[in-house]
Amino acid sequence: MKTPLITGLGTVSPNGLGTEAYWAAALRGESGIGPITRFEPDGYPGRTGGEVKDFNPKEHLPSRLLPQTDHMTRLALVAAEEALADAGIDPEELPDFAMGVVTAASAGGMEFGQREMEALWSKGGAYVSSYQAFAWFYPVNTGQISIRHGLRGASSAVVTEQAGGLDAVAKARRHIRQGTPQMLAGGVDSALCPWGWLCMSRSGRVSAVENPSRAYVPFDIEASGYVPGEGGALLVLEDVEAAVRRGVDKPYGAVAGYASTFDPRPGTGQEPGLRRALEMALEEARITAADVDVVYADACGVPELDRLEAEVLAGVFGPRGVPVTAPKTMTGRLLAGGASLDLATALLSLRDQVVPPTVNISRPAHGELIDLVAGEPREARLTNALVLARGYGGFNSAMVVRREA
Repeated sequence: MKTPLITGLGTVSPNGLGTEAYWAAALRGESGIGPITRFEPDGYPGRTGGEVKDFNPKEHLPSRLLPQTDHMTRLALVAAEEALADAGIDPEELPDFAMGVVTAASAGGMEFGQREMEALWSKGGAYVSSYQAFAWFYPVNTGQISIRHGLRGASSAVVTEQAGGLDAVAKARRHIRQGTPQMLAGGVDSALCPWGWLCMSRSGRVSAVENPSRAYVPFDIEASGYVPGEGGALLVLEDVEAAVRRGVDKPYGAVAGYASTFDPRPGTGQEPGLRRALEMALEEARITAADVDVVYADACGVPELDRLEAEVLAGVFGPRGVPVTAPKTMTGRLLAGGASLDLATALLSLRDQVVPPTVNISRPAHGELIDLVAGEPREARLTNALVLARGYGGFNSAMVVRREA
C-alpha cells in the first residue's frame, strides 16, 4: 500500500510560534507553561496552563477573517499557512479536488461558546443563533482552512481528544491511498476559558500544583496530573508520485505504520488497549521493537496511567530498551493538538538526529522500566520514531514515522 510522505509542517505552541521557533525552544528545554492569564482562574482547581504567548491574529490573518473565527481557529489557520508554505504548495495552482483537509477537535469550541454566552448574558447581549450554538461544538477548523485555501478535496474531522492528532493524520493517509494526491492534517486546539477549564477539571486529571516547574511532571514521583495547554500542528502529506512530480527531494519522513484501539469497559479486568495499538502499528510498519529508535510517550501525568504506559514500554522493548521522551512537559497537554505536535517533533528529531528532553523530572518514578531522556537533548542515530497518544474516554493511538534518506 502507498506510504505517504510528510513534506510540510506548521506548528503553534506555548513555547514557540512557528516550527523552527518551537523546535529551538524544545531543544533548549524552554517551557511555555505558566500562570493562566487569559481569564481569572481563582476558584478553579489548577491555575497553571500552556498559553500561546504574544499571538496577535491581526499580524497573521486578514482582518476580514477575525469576526468569523475564534482563537482556536485563528491558531489553526496560522499553522495551516505555515505547513503549506513549508511544503512549497500554492493552493491556487492545484487542480480542483487535489488536496483535502482532516483536522482533530476536542474542546476548542468551548471558547467560542464562552464568548457567545457572555454576549447573551450581558446587558444588551447579542442573540445567539442556532448556527452559532451548533458551532460551539462543531470542529470548525477543517471548514475554515478549506474555505480560506480553496481545498475542496476529501475532508473530514475526528474527535478522539488527545489521540485525535494521530487519528487525523491516519485518516488523511487513507484519503491519499484512495487517490487524493495531497492532504493537510493534524490538530490545533484551545479551551483556556472558564467553561473549558471547568470541563477539563471535572476529569480529575488536571494538576492543582501552581508551581509551573512542578505542575506537570509525568514519570516523576511527584506527578499529580497534567497541565492543559493550547496549540498543535498541521502536516502536509503527499502521495510519493505527487511529491516526486513537484521535485520534493527532502521530505521530513513517511507515515510507516498506525493503529488505534479502545480500552475495555472499566471493571472488566481486561487489559487496556495501548499495548495492542503499539504492536499493531509496528506490525503495519513491518518493523520490530528493536527497529524503534525513540518513543514519544503519551505521558499523562496521572501516576497510575504513567505506570501503565511505562510497563507497556518495558514489556514491548525490554526494561530501558529504547529512549523515551515527552517534550509536552514544555507545553502542557494540548487536547486534540497534542499528538500532532508530538508527531511534528518526532519528524524534526529524525531530521536533526537529536531527541528533545523531558523537562523538570527531578525524581524519576519508573527508572527501572524506561530510559527517559530528561534534562538535556540526546544525540542519536534515528530512523524510526514511535508516537503514542491516549484520549480521555479510552482512545489509544500509535504511529510510526520513518526517516527517508
